[in-house]
Amino acid sequence: MLDRPEGLDDADLTAALATGWGWQPHSLTYRPVGFGAYHWTATDGDGRSWFVTVDDLTVDPEPAEVVHAGLARALATAGALREAGLEFVVAPVPATTGEPVRRLDARYAVSVFPLVDGAAGRFGPHRPRDVPEVLDLLARLHAATSAVAGTVQRADLDVPGRDGLLAALRDLDRPWTGGPFAEPARRLLADRADHVAGLLAEVDRLVARVAATGSDWVVTHGEPHPGNLMWTGAGLRLVDWDTVRLGPPERDLWFLAGDTGTDALVGWTASTGRPVDPDALALYRLRWDVADIAGFVADFRRSHRESEDTTAAFGYLRGYLT
Repeated sequence: MLDRPEGLDDADLTAALATGWGWQPHSLTYRPVGFGAYHWTATDGDGRSWFVTVDDLTVDPEPAEVVHAGLARALATAGALREAGLEFVVAPVPATTGEPVRRLDARYAVSVFPLVDGAAGRFGPHRPRDVPEVLDLLARLHAATSAVAGTVQRADLDVPGRDGLLAALRDLDRPWTGGPFAEPARRLLADRADHVAGLLAEVDRLVARVAATGSDWVVTHGEPHPGNLMWTGAGLRLVDWDTVRLGPPERDLWFLAGDTGTDALVGWTASTGRPVDPDALALYRLRWDVADIAGFVADFRRSHRESEDTTAAFGYLRGYLT
């Protein structure tokens, strides 16, 4: 995130780290990276380096308590995977109470991770030369399902934010007043309303087909794109585990299929004994786009201001809808 979180300063975070993890930051530096959470790097009095993440629990339509519980369960799953021997999992460091994430206040929650020394990828398609290594990593992850059977949450096949997007489609005949991008967003959506409705109908068709397969679900990361991978001297590392859920393998695999469909995944069945479901790949590829549309529309329907983040978000929404 390019913008810092509203109503939260470094003194608040310093106090949270001292109370929750038992150390006082010697240095604390905001890092405008990623999209969806806020990040800092910190060093403690012993010179150890940490990556500190703050999540805004109010951006989801669910109550903050529900969002926090889901985040805690996801990060606990990451911790269990790490304990099960998956060294590529960058899991949170538990607080002194054992919690993987702690409420900072009514709006925010904080978690702490070891700072990984390596080169991060960039969001976008995987480089072809990286695909075999990433597939091996995902195969190991999926094979570890039994280690987190009592912890991992089950994924929902439907689009997150679907109800809000449907409400927005029904509310296109009057001005939106949430902020500077509200009306431009309404006009964009109004111009493409039939198209978006068609995308939702296609999601429904694919959900029905995937649900009908009855195939076994596995533990999946949910967003293993290059931006969540780090190349280190000790090997590949996978970060950002707030999206970990039980789901079809294709929930991860579609990120590697690219425009060639299953062609990039020819080795998957040979190594895992499990065929790739083209319908599931198509569902998750489409679901990603529609979920982004729903999220951006929801952001612009509620109160917002013009900033680097909202300007970027409007650009992404315009890209999807035009």
